[in-house]
Amino acid sequence: MSSKRLSPLRKLTRILGWTRSSYFLMSTFFATIVLIGIVWWPMVADYVDWYDPNYPILLQFDWLLLGIFAAMSLLIMAGADLKADFWIVLVGLVGGLVIESWGTQTNLWFYFTRERPPLWIIPAWPIASLSIDRMVRMLDGLIGDRTWLTKFNKRAYWVVFPLFLALMLYFVWPTRDKSLTVMALILCFFLILTPTNIRMALLNFAAGSGLGYFLELWGTTRRCWTYYTYQTPPLFAVLAHGMAAVAFWRVAELVTVFRPHLKRLLLRPQTD
Repeated sequence: MSSKRLSPLRKLTRILGWTRSSYFLMSTFFATIVLIGIVWWPMVADYVDWYDPNYPILLQFDWLLLGIFAAMSLLIMAGADLKADFWIVLVGLVGGLVIESWGTQTNLWFYFTRERPPLWIIPAWPIASLSIDRMVRMLDGLIGDRTWLTKFNKRAYWVVFPLFLALMLYFVWPTRDKSLTVMALILCFFLILTPTNIRMALLNFAAGSGLGYFLELWGTTRRCWTYYTYQTPPLFAVLAHGMAAVAFWRVAELVTVFRPHLKRLLLRPQTD
């Protein structure tokens, strides 16, 4: 079918890269938000009470939250593929739970609900992971495969990641005696010293940090979560989203490599 015969809606769908999987992901996203709102209704009520009826609603409206919600909604729908996205979601869920447990148990940050960690924040991690995956694809396509970038990427990698590691050491130093912090540092050392694809590592770090800035800006200025430094937000927290994106991407790549072997193992005929 030629593009001239397509309806405006179909043309928009094609431009945005929406698939059948896109609608399933979006429905799941909305269902998760509704479920969180029902289960943690007192938290939602507290947020609504923040609005003052004596002032115009447009002046008090949380435009930053709306912008983040709209951007992430469009991103997760772009080029959705349930088979690939399932693993991104799974890694994001597990990774998010580990990160939130580390931060809240060591008091590097805490939530206004004082939960350690709060379960309602965990679904945000796979949604962010899907959004970062789409951003990386877009960046990769826009930059293209240019030969001269290879040397630049190598140099940039060994500047960006060691600087992040130094910043991480400085930020987490008060909790250096905690086992969870030691494990986080060892993991970051390992990931940085064993690059598998420098270009993709940089793209994931850039996309994760970019999205992380707006997420951290919203969360810290609304007092949803607070870091021990009381910065809104601290630079480390923003860049940590980039490092988390790299870690999640590396794990997802491992899953992709070992998944066929695992499938063959599980489907191997049993012999007596």
